[in-house]
Amino acid sequence: MKLLSVIVPCYNEEENIRDFYDELMKNSAFFQNRELDVEVIYIDDGSKDRTVEKVKELAAQDGRVHLVSFSRNFGKEAAICAGLQKAKGDYAVMMDCDLQDPPALLPEMFRYIDEGYDSVATRRVTRKGEPVIRSFFARMFYRIINKISKTEIVDGARDYRLMTRQVVDSILAMTEYNRFTKGIFGWVGYETKWLEYENIERKKGETKWSFWKLFLYSIDGITAFSTVPLAIASFMGLLFCICAFLMIVFTIVRKMLFGDPTSGWPSLVCIILLCSGVQLFCLGIVGQYLSKTYMEVKRRPIYLVKEEL
Repeated sequence: MKLLSVIVPCYNEEENIRDFYDELMKNSAFFQNRELDVEVIYIDDGSKDRTVEKVKELAAQDGRVHLVSFSRNFGKEAAICAGLQKAKGDYAVMMDCDLQDPPALLPEMFRYIDEGYDSVATRRVTRKGEPVIRSFFARMFYRIINKISKTEIVDGARDYRLMTRQVVDSILAMTEYNRFTKGIFGWVGYETKWLEYENIERKKGETKWSFWKLFLYSIDGITAFSTVPLAIASFMGLLFCICAFLMIVFTIVRKMLFGDPTSGWPSLVCIILLCSGVQLFCLGIVGQYLSKTYMEVKRRPIYLVKEEL
C-alpha cells in the first residue's frame, strides 16, 4: 500500500481541527479502494489557543494523526516547509485547516495523477466573500509578478496541491530561508494539472491574513523571484542623471542669454524633492534585496520544533 501525507498548517484553528479531520475522512472509502494509507500531519504554527490540545485528542483516537508544534509563530511558509520535511508518503497534499480547500476534490486529483501528471494544483476562479479592495490588489499582484518574473505564478492559485514524491523532494532541495511557496512550485516545474473551483469561505473563525500581511508577503514574492525592481532602480537613476545634465546645460545657456534671475525657486524645490524621493525609493528597493541576502547568509533554521507527536 502507498502512503498519502496530508499536511495541514494551522494557527489558532481550534474550532476547525475536528471539522477538517471529519471532512477528510469522508474519503475513507476512496482511500480503501485505492489501497492508500493516510497520515495527517498538523503543523501548529505557535498557536495561542487550544489547537495543540485538539490535535492531541485526535491523535489519541487515531494513530494516523501527527503533530508538529513550533516554539513560536514562524509563518505559514515555515509550516509548509516543516510539513514537507516530515511527510513520508509516496504522495503529499497540502490543505488549509479552515476547509477553504475542499477534501472532496481528492479523488479527482488522484485521477489526474493516474493520467501521468506530477502534481495537481487548485485555483480559485472567484473571490466571493473577500473585500473588493483586497481582491483588486491581489489581481494586480499576480499581473505584476508574472510580467517581471520568468517563473509563472497562476492568478488565484491556492496552496492546496497534490504532489508525487519526486516533486516533494525537488521542493525540499530548495533550502532557501526566504521562501515563497507559490513561486517555488512554479520554479521546480513538472507536469501540473490545474483544477478550478469557486471560492469557499471559512467555516469557522476569522482569517489570519490581514491586508498588511498580504502586502508584505507580496513583496517577499517579488523580491524572491524577480530582479526587475533592481533594474528599474538603475534605469531611474540613469534617467535622472540625464535630466540633471540637461538642466545644467539649460541653466548655463539661460545664464548666458538672459542673466541670472532669482525667480524659479519653487520649481527648484519641487525638483529637489522629486529627485530625493526617487533616490530614497531606489535605496528602498536595494535595501529589500540586501535584507533578504542578510537573512540568507546567517543560515538560521526556518523553524524550531517545541513538541512533536
